[in-house]
Amino acid sequence: MIIERPRGGVRGTWRSGKRLTVALIAAVFLGTPLVDAKPSASEKKSAPAVAAPEIAEKQADLGELRSRIEGLRKELSTSEENKADAGDRLRESERQISRLQRELHELNDQRSRLQSRLKNLEQQSQELGVTLSQQQAQLEKLLYKQYLRGTPDSLQLLLNGDDPNQMARDLHYLSAIALTRAELMGEINATLDKKKSLAADAKERSAELAEIEVEQQKRHADLQKQREDRMALYAQISSKVSAQRKEIGNLQQNERRMTQLIDRLSKILAAQAAQAAKAAEAARAAEARQAATRQKEKEREKEREKDKRHPQTEEREIARPAPNIEPSRPRTVEAENRYEPAASDGSFARQRGNLRLPVRGAVSGRFGSPRDGGGTWRGLFIKAGSGSEVKAIAGGRVVFSEWMRGFGNLLIVDHGDAYLSIYGNNDSLLKQVGQAVKGGETVATVGNSGGNPESGLYFELRHQGQPIDPMKWASLK
Repeated sequence: MIIERPRGGVRGTWRSGKRLTVALIAAVFLGTPLVDAKPSASEKKSAPAVAAPEIAEKQADLGELRSRIEGLRKELSTSEENKADAGDRLRESERQISRLQRELHELNDQRSRLQSRLKNLEQQSQELGVTLSQQQAQLEKLLYKQYLRGTPDSLQLLLNGDDPNQMARDLHYLSAIALTRAELMGEINATLDKKKSLAADAKERSAELAEIEVEQQKRHADLQKQREDRMALYAQISSKVSAQRKEIGNLQQNERRMTQLIDRLSKILAAQAAQAAKAAEAARAAEARQAATRQKEKEREKEREKDKRHPQTEEREIARPAPNIEPSRPRTVEAENRYEPAASDGSFARQRGNLRLPVRGAVSGRFGSPRDGGGTWRGLFIKAGSGSEVKAIAGGRVVFSEWMRGFGNLLIVDHGDAYLSIYGNNDSLLKQVGQAVKGGETVATVGNSGGNPESGLYFELRHQGQPIDPMKWASLK
């Protein structure tokens, strides 16, 4: 059997093999199915012959190439699965740390309140001690005067037969002394009872404080374990995270996620405002219709009263068609209100140039400057120690408080008029969705969640979904 050799000899064969290799690689990585294309009649006619050993060699090379590509695909798939699994574990670990930090924050508040209560109880106890000392001194002085006077009792005065007037004065004096002594004894007993009550209250509060301190120690131990687990997890995936953060694709994905989140939040806030306005307009329209109906009813009532006074007009009224008045239909306005948007009084815009940055620290990434992995900064990265307090830059309402890939524990505050402030890479989130916050109120603590290599806060300002330069709004005084 004669096999025709391809045109161009060995060089043509190498080129066709190269084209086949490139096609296979593209098909594997792009997911394009390979279709065995049968040669046309003209190709069959013009194709030179190739020796059978050479065909077998090319087929072996092709099989080896396919095996290597398949192995690479499995390796990439395994790497992606490990990365996703590590990301999920990282998310859960950082959520637990945020929860424990919030519980510790609440325990600290309780501890502070109890310490303040104990301090007040101690102060009251000291004041009662001073009062008791004064009362005892008065009683001692009274008894001492009575002792010096040597005043006999009432029976002895009666038996002595002295002057009646003097005897009356002595009896009155004895009565006054007895009354004063009884009052002092009553006050002393009341003071002692109150002091005992305060001591019991202080003892109870001290026991509660001891329980809180034990609970705090337990939570601190749990938190330390969570931190150690997270550091072990960081050590496990640090090389992959470092490599991934240098890729421009990850940065672009993070930016897209943030943009999508802001767009969704902006749409929700705008829809709620529009729905509230629509509901108010519908309520006003319904009220207007009801008022018109009531007015027409009053007019008909006047007509009926007029007809009663003038019966001769009844025939004309019978011939007149009745007014076609459509009864008012009450409209039910339904609205799903997950959280109220912040007040839109323009107060945030008036604070331009006077806002304070949410945390103290060195600004290493500035708005508009190039990023190491490509792209530009859309906000600020402020280096700060782990656990530092993150404060809201202005009053508003929390609209997002959750872990997000690329930004870790993320918190977003709506300030009204389509202004949002964004706080990322937090160690813990102290506020939940729907909570109102004041300017300067602590809303989170600094960390390096989301796989960030160093501790700090990622901070953005957005208006109508678009990032704006925070440094033009902040005052560094």
